[in-house]
Amino acid sequence: MTIEITKWDAADHLDSDEKVALYLEAAFEDGDPAVIAAAIGDVARARGMAQVAKDAGLSRESLYKALSEAGNPAFATIMKVTKALGFTMTIAAHRS
Repeated sequence: MTIEITKWDAADHLDSDEKVALYLEAAFEDGDPAVIAAAIGDVARARGMAQVAKDAGLSRESLYKALSEAGNPAFATIMKVTKALGFTMTIAAHRS
């Protein structure tokens, strides 16, 4: 018996604005900057990294680097990419 295993990729399942919004909300709720950057990277790959980079005014290479596991994107980069993806970030009071 042979079992074939393929790597699961979130980008393959982010095929609607609703799914993307829920995915990003979960990442932001986690609060880990690496998780947030990775989630934004997944969404950018799902939408087409080259087009997202162009819409954000960044090179594709710099966007891949910024959103990689080793990346540490500047807040300005995150803002540009979320805008290019068609989303805005808002602040809400934390309710304990």
